[in-house]
Amino acid sequence: MKRRAGPSGSVILSFDVEEHFRIEAGAGLSCPASLRAEYADRMEVTTRHLLDHLAAHQARATFFIVGKIAASRPTLIRDIYEGGHEVASHSWDHQRVHRFTPQSFREDVRRSKAALEQATGAPVIGFRAPTFSVGRETGWAIDVLAEEGFLYDSSVFPVRHDRYGVPDAPRTPFQVMGRERSLLELPLATLRFCGINVPVAGGGYFRLFPLALLEAGVKQLLRSTRPDVAMLYFHPWEFDPEQPRLPLSPLSKWRTYVGIRRSTTRLIRLLSRYEFRRASDVAAELAARRAQLPHYSLVTLEQRVAAVP
Repeated sequence: MKRRAGPSGSVILSFDVEEHFRIEAGAGLSCPASLRAEYADRMEVTTRHLLDHLAAHQARATFFIVGKIAASRPTLIRDIYEGGHEVASHSWDHQRVHRFTPQSFREDVRRSKAALEQATGAPVIGFRAPTFSVGRETGWAIDVLAEEGFLYDSSVFPVRHDRYGVPDAPRTPFQVMGRERSLLELPLATLRFCGINVPVAGGGYFRLFPLALLEAGVKQLLRSTRPDVAMLYFHPWEFDPEQPRLPLSPLSKWRTYVGIRRSTTRLIRLLSRYEFRRASDVAAELAARRAQLPHYSLVTLEQRVAAVP
């Protein structure tokens, strides 16, 4: 029997949908148009396979999708939505927030949101930044997202990492504050061990670590934290072991492709064990009690003062 994930204990299943050539490890690489087209085709095929697995287990998920995909493959986006899943924004073309100004970021999320909403006919209320790039240096993004009508963000990973992370952020849903506005934050799952947060939510950690470590993190979050929510994440390209490999550095190649051949088997095991929920459903429940959630500011006092004209 699946472990029930209801209002008192929610496990959120999410997928970050972008073509493989857009990953951060491949930023700056020259990718021929023919290979880009192949990656786009493979992304759609793999995403549809994932939809089949979800349907077989009557599971619902949130898909954070790059807006360009909605423009080029609207039928895929519509099929995801009509399958009972949430469609949320993963930016327009998978650029880290650090590469934007507040105004150009606003234009990017507006463009993504509009394309996704046009494909589904439904509001887009959730956002996840590429490479979890909402952090100390980009806390202003929270103001933009709140002003653009998003209900929640899921970009903060409370860990130490060379590319991302806010290690002292709360491990459970919290109200994240930017310069002037705030937003509900659904952070990625971690396991608290020996005084540090171990990343177990998905991605390379899912492929590298024993599956028991992910489950230990979920169990800890559901049993010993309030609100008791665990957010997991995966990418369609992580379930395509036969895809062409990008010419990455040795470390990036290892991070990107380690364990990729066992990803589908592991996901099926999770689908059989947990009753997953969409981020939008959990966010709607938490919105009514935002005042009781922990509050955490990404923006320092010095940054607030500097932002005043």
